[in-house]
Amino acid sequence: MNSFKKLWNWLDQRANLNNLLTVALKEPIPGGPSWSYVFGSGLIFIFTLQALTGVLLAIYYTPSADHAYTTVAYISKEVASGSLLRGIHAYGSSAMVIMVVLHLSQTFLWGAYKGRREVLWLSGCALLTMILGMSFTGYLLPWDQKAYFATAVGTSVAGEVPFIGDLIKRFMRGGSDMGTLTLSRFFAAHVLFLPALIAGLISAHVYLFRKAGAAGPFTEDPVTPKSKMGYFYPKQLLMDIALAAFVIAVLAVIAATYPAELGPQANPADTQFLGRPEWYYRPMFQWLKYWNPPYTVIGIMVIPAIVGALLAGAPFLDRKLERRPWKRPLAVALYAFVLGGLAFMGWQSYRDDDNMPTVKAQIIAQDEETQRMMATPFEPQLEGTAHAEASPAQLSAAAETGKALFMRNACFACHGQNGVGGRGPRLIGIGSRMSSDQVFELLRRPRAAMLAGGMIPSPLKDDDLRALIEYLKTLK
Repeated sequence: MNSFKKLWNWLDQRANLNNLLTVALKEPIPGGPSWSYVFGSGLIFIFTLQALTGVLLAIYYTPSADHAYTTVAYISKEVASGSLLRGIHAYGSSAMVIMVVLHLSQTFLWGAYKGRREVLWLSGCALLTMILGMSFTGYLLPWDQKAYFATAVGTSVAGEVPFIGDLIKRFMRGGSDMGTLTLSRFFAAHVLFLPALIAGLISAHVYLFRKAGAAGPFTEDPVTPKSKMGYFYPKQLLMDIALAAFVIAVLAVIAATYPAELGPQANPADTQFLGRPEWYYRPMFQWLKYWNPPYTVIGIMVIPAIVGALLAGAPFLDRKLERRPWKRPLAVALYAFVLGGLAFMGWQSYRDDDNMPTVKAQIIAQDEETQRMMATPFEPQLEGTAHAEASPAQLSAAAETGKALFMRNACFACHGQNGVGGRGPRLIGIGSRMSSDQVFELLRRPRAAMLAGGMIPSPLKDDDLRALIEYLKTLK
C-alpha cells in the first residue's frame, strides 16, 4: 500500500493527477444526481466496449471478398468465446443506437439544449449521424447474404442523389459492383475513420458540456440555476457504473442465448434473396417505398434534410428559457410525431413482409438456411478454392463443357461460384464422396430434402449431364 502511495505521488508530481480527479469527480449538478442523467455516460461506455471488442475481432478478420466470410465463421465457430465476443459487438451496435436515442430524447424533452448550449447540441447531432454511419459500415463486414444485399440497397439509395449520386455510390463501392474494394473501404471507415471522428466528437461534447454546465431538472433555469448543487462523485458515478454493469450483463446474456447470425456466404448471382436492413434502418427502408420517380429525390433528400435541419436547429428556433415539456407543446409534439412516425414505419415494414405470402415464405426459408449454416461445423478454406477459377489447362474437354453448362444453367445461383456453397450445399469434393453414377442418379432424381430446398430434376441430356459431372469432380 505504501509503495502504491509513493508511485501515485510520483505520478501526481509529474501529471497533476489529483487535480484532474478533482475536476472530473467534483462536477456540480443542479438539483443533485439523477437516473435521468445516466444515458450520456452509458453511451460513452458502449462506444468503449465496441472499440475493445472490435479490436479483438479485427485480429482475426480479413477484409476481402475471398476471406471475410471464412474469418467471421472461424471467429464464430472456432475461436474460444468468439461467438460471445462477436455477439456482444453485434448487439452492442443496437444498444448504441438505443442509448443515443434515449440521450437525445431526454435532452430534447427536458429542454437541456437551452442556455448557451447550441454548440453542445450540434455536436450531439453530429454524434448521432456518426453512430448511424458506424452501424451501416459494420453491417457489411460478415459478407453473408443478408449483409451483402442490405448494403447493396443502402448504396443504391445513395445513387439516387441528383447529379452526384452515381459518383457517391461508386466511391462507396469502389466501383460499379460490390467486392473486395467495397469491403476494404467499409472496413477502413468502420475501424479507423468513423471511430476517430466519434472519439473526437465525444471529447468535444464532454468539454462543451463541462463548459456550459449541467442543465439540471426541467424546472431549472438553464443559465443561472438556483437549485442546491450536488456533485458527480460519488452518487452519480455509482449510478453510471450500475448502468454500465446492467448493459454488459444484458448484452452478454443475449449474445450467449441468441448468437449473432451468420447466413450463407454472399452470392451476388442469387436473384431470389430478399435483403432486409437491421431494425434501426427499417423505417428508412419502408419510407423509400412511398417515393417513386420523379419524386424520389423529395423522399430521399428534401424531407430528411428538413427534419434534420429542424432537429439541429432546435436551440436556434426555440430561444425561450422555458424548459417544461407541457409549456413547449409545439416542439414536443413535433419530436413525438417524428419519433412515432419512425416507429410506425419500422412496424409497417415488418407487417408488409408478413402480409405477403411469397415474401414471408422466402424470408422464412432464408432464416432456416441461416440456422443450418450456423449449425454446420467450420470448414477451413483451402488456399485457392474459395473463388479462384480453375485453369482451363487443368480441365478436360468434357469438364470444360460441364463448366459451361454449370454457368449457363445458373447452378452457381444456389451452389456458388466454383461450387463453394450458398443457398445450396458445397459441391467441392463431391467427386471424392460419391461415384459418377451416384451423382448422376442424384441429379436426375433429387432427394425429398433437395426438392424442398428448391432443387429440380436435371433436364439435361445424358451426355451433357455426364459432362457436368466431370466438371463437378474437378472441384477440389
